[in-house]
Amino acid sequence: MIEQSQLKEDIVQAAQNVRANNPMAGSITNTVTIDFVANAQLAAGGSAAMVYLPDEGETLVAAGGAVYLNMGTLFPVYEETIPRTAAAAQAAGKPWVLDPVGIGIGSLRTKLLSQLKEYKPAIVRGNASEIIALAGLWDLSGSAEDLSRARGVDTTDTVEAARDAAVALARFTGGAVVVSGKSDLVTDGKSVVISHGGSSLMGKVTGFGCSQGGVLAVYATQTDPFTAAVAAVNHYNFSGRAAAAKAAAPASFKAAFLDSLYLATPEDIANNSMEIQEA
Repeated sequence: MIEQSQLKEDIVQAAQNVRANNPMAGSITNTVTIDFVANAQLAAGGSAAMVYLPDEGETLVAAGGAVYLNMGTLFPVYEETIPRTAAAAQAAGKPWVLDPVGIGIGSLRTKLLSQLKEYKPAIVRGNASEIIALAGLWDLSGSAEDLSRARGVDTTDTVEAARDAAVALARFTGGAVVVSGKSDLVTDGKSVVISHGGSSLMGKVTGFGCSQGGVLAVYATQTDPFTAAVAAVNHYNFSGRAAAAKAAAPASFKAAFLDSLYLATPEDIANNSMEIQEA
């Protein structure tokens, strides 16, 4: 289990590197939230590029340090784009982030998520029901029947209920898994971090989960998957809490949140309230 002092030191270094290097992390993401994903990546210190064609996905991998694949609002072309992009990232040794949005909806989504198992994402993020369902689909924890509990984008499970599934996924991929909720869980299969903060207003604006995936990819360009995952989650939770102190309604909160992402210092991010436990 990692020591908190070491983790904080690693987070500070990762955040400093993101701000210094302005790394590009391309995205193939939910059309509902493209704008928010890109602006969150920019505010966090990275650079954004959004595409959807197969050859463009492979170009993203070649040009950037990481790539984010979000399963929301699938188009037929994604049947080719998503696996080709994941395969290119694996072949190039570059980290990629998977967000299994809407797992359990439709045959194409299930087919693609089944295929993506072999490419082992560096980071998986989702709500509790999505993480449980993905672990079941990949035969790592539970069963494929868990797909039925994750229809839509809202969770029907608690973060703690997804703990075993998250640990199993992380041990399989060798990377990190993020389970979003009131307090977020991050694990690399050895340690579990519970990160606190955020705001209930995050649930009143579409795209907070998707945009976090993009920021996870930005951090993944600069450090190992576990440090990247905790840093991005802490960055979000600190910024959500800071934004809620300035705004009381969804639209103003979203703007205040992007400002807070931009203004948060590496020390703010590292010192966000968190607990470290054994997996």
